[in-house]
Amino acid sequence: MRHRAEPPAEAEPVRFAFDGRAVAARQGQSIAGALWDHGIVAWRTTRVGGRPRGAFCGMGVCFDCLVVVNGAPGQRACLVRVSEGDTVTSQEGHGRDELGG
Repeated sequence: MRHRAEPPAEAEPVRFAFDGRAVAARQGQSIAGALWDHGIVAWRTTRVGGRPRGAFCGMGVCFDCLVVVNGAPGQRACLVRVSEGDTVTSQEGHGRDELGG
């Protein structure tokens, strides 16, 4: 017997700030997913050359999607779940400058 799949329940909306602008997301969504939903595909620059980067592998292996979350650099946007009121900023290079080194 076949069962009809039920559509997923709507997740609660949350808002966070990305580089100073308000962004809407769904509870439990990754930061990368929320940024993609808004057409933002690059949010980091490389240390050498300043080339734009965003999510590449989408599973936390490549480290191309690093962002600063609530002041903590080096957070993988594809793994970190967005929370209400988070402050997320683009990261330049490897993020050590934000740590003072």
